[in-house]
Amino acid sequence: MRFIDASVFIYAYLKPKTRLPNQVSEFKKSAKRIVTRLNEGEEAITTLIHISEVSNILEARFSYAQSVEVVSALLSKRSLEVVEPSLKNYLEAIEESRIQGLGINDALALLTMRHRGINEIYSFDSDFDKVQEVRRIVA
Repeated sequence: MRFIDASVFIYAYLKPKTRLPNQVSEFKKSAKRIVTRLNEGEEAITTLIHISEVSNILEARFSYAQSVEVVSALLSKRSLEVVEPSLKNYLEAIEESRIQGLGINDALALLTMRHRGINEIYSFDSDFDKVQEVRRIVA
């Protein structure tokens, strides 16, 4: 099982308004492959906080109906386990963010992975590369 970062869903679902740089175009293709594998039954995990990140970004770029449709689809995927972090978990993530030099939600992903014995993450966020215990996968 792998953790899926919000960046994967954002790259997979956002529609570009202009021509994309090559690297971003490659990220989109990779993100779509990851989502396809998830749709085909590959098991993965994320947190409700990461789904909320996706929701916030989609709502800024999509219509209300489109945003609701995407988020509803994510939450209903049988192969995607969505963990509901507690206040205690988020406070631990704040401390871990200080230790690791990560954003708070990235630290939450790291702690969730650690608690579940997961060491691979689908993410386009290179900040995870500085965490020794994590292998970032982009394809």
